[in-house]
Amino acid sequence: MDDWVTNTVQSMGYFGVLLLMALENVFPPIPSELIMPLTGYSAAQGKLNLWLAVLVGSLGTLVGTLPWYGLARLANKQRFYRWVEHHGHWLTLERSDLERAERWFGHRGNWIVAVGRLVPGVRTLISVPAGFCRMPLGTYLAYSAAGTLIWTGVLAYLGHLLGRKYTQVSDYLGLITWGVLGVIFLVYSVRLVRMRQRNHARRARAAQDHS
Repeated sequence: MDDWVTNTVQSMGYFGVLLLMALENVFPPIPSELIMPLTGYSAAQGKLNLWLAVLVGSLGTLVGTLPWYGLARLANKQRFYRWVEHHGHWLTLERSDLERAERWFGHRGNWIVAVGRLVPGVRTLISVPAGFCRMPLGTYLAYSAAGTLIWTGVLAYLGHLLGRKYTQVSDYLGLITWGVLGVIFLVYSVRLVRMRQRNHARRARAAQDHS
């Protein structure tokens, strides 16, 4: 993966940066934590312009987020709600959770999208609630761009600063990403156990009522 990313940037220049950053949001294992620091290193060598590379990388990210946003926006809410009512325990969700989250996202969604673009492990996923909650496309793109420009700019600058050691950015942020995913998995596990206990208690009460 690393060699492919390096060869793409070196051989295709700005278009390679745009392509990789777009694909990173469709296929998350492609790491922006490597792409943009490499871009910064290439700029330090005089092969690319740093600020133009940041703009191109940010544009690629915005393009790459649109499929997730579009699919979520086209989703049938009521059908999804019904699915959650029958199978939501696998996601530790109930219909009331979705309705509450949708109201909360409706009030604070703009900034959630902007900040979400700065969080490894969440950057791609944040497009889904934005589309599901029918955030206007212009608003979605504006706040996504705000967070994305900061993210790509910082990564590219660090690569420019570190030079040949630009891969240290990916190594360090990789640990943060696994930490974030670990916390998400822990929260999911706790919610799953609690939901099963709650459902078991409900069935026990129902059995007592029928006896």
